[in-house]
Amino acid sequence: MIDRVPAPGPPRRRARGVQRTALLGMVMGAALLLVAVIVQIIVVERGDRDAAPDRREAAASPAPPPGDLLARGLAFPVRGINLSSIADSFNDARGATRVHNAMDIMAPRGTPVVAVDAGTVERLGNGGAGGITVYQVDQAGRYGFYYAHLDRLAPGLAPGRVVRRGEVLGYVGTTGNAPRSAPHLHFAIYEIGEGRGRWGERPINPYPLWKQQAD
Repeated sequence: MIDRVPAPGPPRRRARGVQRTALLGMVMGAALLLVAVIVQIIVVERGDRDAAPDRREAAASPAPPPGDLLARGLAFPVRGINLSSIADSFNDARGATRVHNAMDIMAPRGTPVVAVDAGTVERLGNGGAGGITVYQVDQAGRYGFYYAHLDRLAPGLAPGRVVRRGEVLGYVGTTGNAPRSAPHLHFAIYEIGEGRGRWGERPINPYPLWKQQAD
């Protein structure tokens, strides 16, 4: 009678190789998951940056409207809006560390956006979070008015152009990081300074300027 010889088991080296491969796969999977989480955080944070014209703006302390600005009776930047319906979104959170420092004015796409005061178009933008934007400086060169997410600019608008109060600058849209389903104007006021960071000086809450008119 011939005894059956049991089949040899897998070599130890093969078993160790399988273990190493499994361990390596787990490490790589964890690393990929960590990278995905980091990327998602960055995307969300960038998406929440609502058209800030200058990074220094995030560190500046907001200011209430100065008396001279209140006394001007600035024109409302979007035509046809009932002032009693406006909301104060100046202190709304944007991401984990930022504050809005601006006012969002909801309106149908294509609604005219007008200059709140007489002044000069300092520059125009087309890209980034703000999309199509207009930077306007008042006649005294003290205050800057920022209009963002425009659908398009008014014909002939160009840097250096002098504009009057109530003149059409562009039209409400959703360019930049604005949701396509929510056309609005992102409007901000700054006390501007000198040099490259002039648009990063103290932000001013626009809401009280028109709330007093509504009252």
